[in-house]
Amino acid sequence: MLNSLFDAGVNHYGPVILTPATLAAFATSHELLDELLVFHHLLASDEYVQYVDAYYRAGRQRFGRHWHYMDISTVLFAASRLVQPTTYLEIGVRRGRSACMVARGCPSVHIVAFDLWVQQYAGMENPGPDFVREELQKHGHTGTVSFFDGDSHTTIPAFFSDYPDTTFDMITVDGDHSEAGAFDDLCNVIPFLSVGGVLVFDDISHPAHPYLLQVWQKTLMRFPFLSGYAYTDVGYGVAFAVRTG
Repeated sequence: MLNSLFDAGVNHYGPVILTPATLAAFATSHELLDELLVFHHLLASDEYVQYVDAYYRAGRQRFGRHWHYMDISTVLFAASRLVQPTTYLEIGVRRGRSACMVARGCPSVHIVAFDLWVQQYAGMENPGPDFVREELQKHGHTGTVSFFDGDSHTTIPAFFSDYPDTTFDMITVDGDHSEAGAFDDLCNVIPFLSVGGVLVFDDISHPAHPYLLQVWQKTLMRFPFLSGYAYTDVGYGVAFAVRTG
């Protein structure tokens, strides 16, 4: 019945796409965290990853399936599982933890990654693209990965100037954390997000960057075809949106 209605052109709501509430529910689910905990400790660890891994396990131990928590990793893993993206763009790569989350959810995804490779970023080592390639391979990535080194405010416009018809099913913006710089990165990539695709923006409640939540809100007002969600309960916060049209 449903298929015949769609075939007949009866479609009041538009295409069936992922909703932010659906993604939030999966990203905070008992099922997803169980799967994530199986491999998260296998990521080449630094001090922060070790801390987050322990935090996940402590939350699960104390509150069980009732623990409601979300961060960039749970969102990216959930989104990649649900969307099964063909293409993924990332600004801010560092050690590749976020990219590995996407690859674990969809191993065949083609990744385009942008980073300045700032040494001792946030006080931690930033080993470069060869290291990230190895991490992706360890986590079963079978798609292509292309790295573009340099300032994203230059490299992103240059990339889309060269490939104006390219779109991405998932995009993460986690690079420049200045107010103007973060907004510029968002504005530069959002037009190239696929309909039904997911945009992720990190650190919206980070104490060192209290303005990033306002940047996110400003972005949603500028691009009304995005349906957004923000999590600020605990941790550094994360926001995401689905392109609805």
